[in-house]
Amino acid sequence: MILGWRVVYEGKTPPPGSVVRPDERLSWPRTVGLGAQHVVAMFGATFVFPLVMGLNPQLAIMMSGIATICFLLIVKNKVPSYLGTSASFVGGVAAIRAQGGDDQQVTGAILIAGLVLLAVGVLIHFLGAQVIHAVLPPVVTGAVVLLIGFNLAPVVADVYWPQDQWIALITMFTAIGIMVGVRGFVGRIAIFVALVSGYALSWAADRIFGQITSYDPAAGHDTTHWRVDFDAVKSAKWLGFPDKTSGSGAHQVAGWHFPEFKWAFILLVLPAVIALVAENTGHVKAVAEMTGDDLDPSMGRAIAADGFGTALASTFGGSPTTTYAENIGVMAATRVYSTAAYYVAALVAILFGFSPKFGALVAATPGGVLGGITVVLYGMIGLLGVKIWTENRVDFGNPLNLVPIAAGVIIGIGNVSLKFTDDFSLSGIALGTIVTIVAYHGARLIAPEYLKRPAPAGESPAADGVEP
Repeated sequence: MILGWRVVYEGKTPPPGSVVRPDERLSWPRTVGLGAQHVVAMFGATFVFPLVMGLNPQLAIMMSGIATICFLLIVKNKVPSYLGTSASFVGGVAAIRAQGGDDQQVTGAILIAGLVLLAVGVLIHFLGAQVIHAVLPPVVTGAVVLLIGFNLAPVVADVYWPQDQWIALITMFTAIGIMVGVRGFVGRIAIFVALVSGYALSWAADRIFGQITSYDPAAGHDTTHWRVDFDAVKSAKWLGFPDKTSGSGAHQVAGWHFPEFKWAFILLVLPAVIALVAENTGHVKAVAEMTGDDLDPSMGRAIAADGFGTALASTFGGSPTTTYAENIGVMAATRVYSTAAYYVAALVAILFGFSPKFGALVAATPGGVLGGITVVLYGMIGLLGVKIWTENRVDFGNPLNLVPIAAGVIIGIGNVSLKFTDDFSLSGIALGTIVTIVAYHGARLIAPEYLKRPAPAGESPAADGVEP
């Protein structure tokens, strides 16, 4: 039975070196405690990224719980994982909003991307995991992840940082200091801790220095205002379903809503599918390494389940989802891989989603705090692409890797546009991704065989440009 867990170690804490497998569990009190750890691990990023994308954090938390339960059922409880808010869509969403897109159009584009990811997962399930590496080799995947992150630099510089540069700077250094200098669980939730401390510092700055005159994204120009505005928090109910989206344009307040579809905006977020395929593949392999199970047969199911979770969440105005490395870290530390703990975490997240006051409190996060957080997060997203390159020993001495990837990355980061008609153009992440994939596979078709062969360790097949 899918939801049947075998109690091990008499329900007590496992002996040193022992593990609790996905189909096993400890006593329910211990399982609830482990579930609470998973809630804390996913919590920071799961509500930070909706804020960054301009979506409703309360709804995002709720839908992440629902998506996680769906994920576990689809993978038949074989892949323990939590589906939190995905960072891979942040760049595409920023591009949509820069072109005047609203919440409905944002979630419409994300929904289609989720369905595409679902289809890719189904394809992988029937064709095998090896198809991923044929279509999206590490050199391509790394480039797409890199340009998704670095394309966001103007959002930090033009939107968040100018709202309160000193709070942003302090929050940034707080995040860096905790990530690098603090060991254990607190170090893993450094972004969350930095956000809370920045929030508190902004409130204190209001009490000490009074209002700030700075850029106000709602007004589109400098205004004099409080860093922290609790009016919406005071009026919000303690219990209730998230409010419906209200307002329009810069004054739109995100809530639940149904999506709208615009082809040009859909293309802006489709590159995130590539990042999610790579991300899910890496996470499933990490879990397989820890549990000792062969999870390749479940790879397609896991990717499809993430696509289903993203499509389901965005249907009602929620945020896109992905498997979370933070929760994999909790499993690595506890050696407890029981999916029962993830069901507990999912149920707790759903309960959080029924508190409008919680949602309003999160939505009141000052822009300067987001500036300090995003400058770290966006850079980390981009450098994950470099991590993919280094872990797979991509050889950039080989022009087959260097030349097409260089073109795609610059187009993506530089937000270069290609105009087809007055109503349709490709730019930034979308154009950069297309160029990266098409140019790389096109280059392979015309490249001589010696450039396609793996080079001996420490050497490049074309270091001097001459066939060996």
